[in-house]
Amino acid sequence: MQSINFICELMDVIERFLTNIYRSAFLPLVRVMAGRKRFLSASRGPAVSTVFEALSDKDEVIKKCQELLQGHPPLLRRSFHELPSAPNLATVRIMQWNILADALGNGGDNFIKCPKEALNWETRKFRILEELLIYDPDVMCLQEVDHYHDFFDPILKVLGYHGTFMAKPSSPCLDNPYNNGPDGCALFFKSDKFDLINCEKLVLKVTHDGYQRWSNQVGIISTLRYNILGQSKKEIVVGVTHLKAKAGCEYIRHSQGLDLHEHFSNQIGSHPGVLVGDFNAETSEEVYCVFAESPLNLNSAYKLLSKDGQTEPDYTTWKIRKNGEQCHTIDYMWYTKEGLAVKRLLHIPTGEEIGKDRLPSETYPSDHLSLVCDFLVIDH
Repeated sequence: MQSINFICELMDVIERFLTNIYRSAFLPLVRVMAGRKRFLSASRGPAVSTVFEALSDKDEVIKKCQELLQGHPPLLRRSFHELPSAPNLATVRIMQWNILADALGNGGDNFIKCPKEALNWETRKFRILEELLIYDPDVMCLQEVDHYHDFFDPILKVLGYHGTFMAKPSSPCLDNPYNNGPDGCALFFKSDKFDLINCEKLVLKVTHDGYQRWSNQVGIISTLRYNILGQSKKEIVVGVTHLKAKAGCEYIRHSQGLDLHEHFSNQIGSHPGVLVGDFNAETSEEVYCVFAESPLNLNSAYKLLSKDGQTEPDYTTWKIRKNGEQCHTIDYMWYTKEGLAVKRLLHIPTGEEIGKDRLPSETYPSDHLSLVCDFLVIDH
């Protein structure tokens, strides 16, 4: 009898193990392959290589995007706010942006005020590319990227950017039958300005009751070294992440933030650092305090747009869904005050500039606003 019970228990263990393997590995792979098959068989417009053939200049690509978008309203344009700063220091322009995944914009995000044609990837991808290139960042930190391999990396590589991508282990994009694979975080930098010294791709951990487990959120932390004349010894650490969304997940975000902070701290050493992302948390959450009260002496760059330099913007995302209007500040650009100073920030547009139907829209391709900052690299 004992041997029969042992065999039954062993069979239960094996069944649970195989089920977990199926759910965590095989099933997502099937969903990805099915999505890619549908993607490749569908009519999705001309290939990237055809559209941008022989274009290797940023301004030429911007002009081409604008030509392809003729008949559509122009992109929402924003100005920079200049802060008093010391001249003749090395600068790095960093962009932070949740670009809105194609599969989510056309899936379950329910932007009820956004025209369907504004969410069409064959239009929106050129609007996203235009937004990326008009501000000419040295480093792009992006979230919800689900067209990394077939769109962003091929184009940006020709324009001189080196890219790294980290997919979510079980992306919600895969629930869309016409997905292009999982979404994730991407980090691009200008290879004529930096060399890549180190790159850490993370699946963030969550700790509960003393036990750690992998989560579905990811990050990238890269150490970049200036390779331009006179700045060859300067290094900067840049990280990007996208934390867990939704109300009720505050503990998960806090735990992910602690794990992210540890990895960021370990890589910084004595170098300056910038950590950006969609943290899905307002300032009242514990995960915000992880970085605001960090021993690394971090500051949030966009607080410097306020009169007192202590208040975050009123919003970085503003959308209307079936459950109502949502206006929050959840995207941040953290930087080490030791070794870095803010020179210039891209303004947050007013509600009137955004429009009554909010984001995304025909003039702006994402439900999140891009954040762009020029950092001064200060000699120690």
